[in-house]
Amino acid sequence: MNYVYIVECSDGTFYTGWTNNLTKRMEMHSTGKGAKYTRGRGPVKLLYYEEFQEKTQAMKREYEIKQLNRNKKQLLIQNYKK
Repeated sequence: MNYVYIVECSDGTFYTGWTNNLTKRMEMHSTGKGAKYTRGRGPVKLLYYEEFQEKTQAMKREYEIKQLNRNKKQLLIQNYKK
């Protein structure tokens, strides 16, 4: 399984990424071993994720989400929690 996710960093910013092991990736982000962006901004909180069968689908969706502004990402997260 492949995942696209949004985490909130300790400074309130969002980070969007993709992985094939969500649990391991969250651990990496929280321990400072994840993406360069999140290293100094931990711990992170998982706010949103989607599952995909194919890596290419997840990567495409990651790109789409990264093109959204903060307000649209917040709407995506709010609708997900309902």
